[in-house]
This record gives sequence, structure tokens and C-alpha cells, in this order.
Amino acid sequence: MSTQPHDPYITAVCDALTTAGLTLTDYCWTDDGESRGTYCYLNAVITLDPSGTVSSDREDIPAGTAWPHGLILIWEWHTGIEADQGEPDRGPSWQFAELKADGSSQYPSTLPVYGYASPAAIVDAARKVIAREIKPNPYSTFGAVFWDGGIIGDTWDRHTELDAACEAWGNKEASE
Repeated sequence: MSTQPHDPYITAVCDALTTAGLTLTDYCWTDDGESRGTYCYLNAVITLDPSGTVSSDREDIPAGTAWPHGLILIWEWHTGIEADQGEPDRGPSWQFAELKADGSSQYPSTLPVYGYASPAAIVDAARKVIAREIKPNPYSTFGAVFWDGGIIGDTWDRHTELDAACEAWGNKEASE
């Protein structure tokens, strides 16, 4: 497995979530992925188990259980190369989505944090999502949320270092 430039950041976020008592599942990873099969982007997926039922048999999960199949937090850093084709602009973003029984999810919604949010900000935002204070806007297919509290928290204290590593990766990707 190759090391990604965002591994230290995602590790810090996972550590903060765990320290805060939010349960992570085994379905967490960092990688680089493809957009439209042409250019790669950096990504990370963190799967939380707010209800403690992710590994349960479906028939054992009581009706009405909140987050019965988990909550995913998604971090992405895009090169921006394909922004004119509908792909995201250059830089980082956070999203979230509720998982379905089959492991799929709806279109992810924007998590209202900075792209290089501090781990504490991710914990705070995740708690607000779990409590349904932040929720997807069902009338939007582009990740809008119902939330009027603005951006949550601040940036990671090592965001400059992380941004430089991601930019170097993106520049290398663009030259290939």
C-alpha cells in the first residue's frame, strides 16, 4: 500500500474522532482515485458507527435506529484539471453521507468545515450530523445541507504543510 500525502492528516482526524468516543469501523482508508478515468484526486473515507449496529445482522437492528448502517465522512483533494467538465475546483473538501443496508449511499452532502479543517472541527461537525443538526437537503442533488451555523471550527495547525504536499502531488499528476 502506498503512502498518500494526506495520510498524517486523516490519521489525526481518526485519532480525534476515536478520542471523542465516536466509533470508527474497519471501512476507513486513504487513496487516490480517478475522476472520469483521466486525472486522479486524493481521497479518504472514514466510516463511523454512531448506533453501534454496523456489524449487526439487518434483522437484529431495531426499527427506527438512527444511523443503522453507518455514517461516512469523505475528504477529497482535486487537481481542478477537469473543473470545466463539472469536476470540483482545485483543493480540498469534506462531505458526509448516511450509508444504506447494501453499503451504498445517497449523493454526499457538504460538511460545513474548512477543507483542511482541524480534527476538533471534524469531531464537532460529525456530532452535529449525528444529532441531525446538520442534514442533507433532500431537494438538492449537489450536496447542499440544512444548516445555518456557518463554517464549523478552524483549520488544522499543519494545514500549510498538508497543502504543500497535496499541491506537489497535484502538480506531478498534472504533468503526467
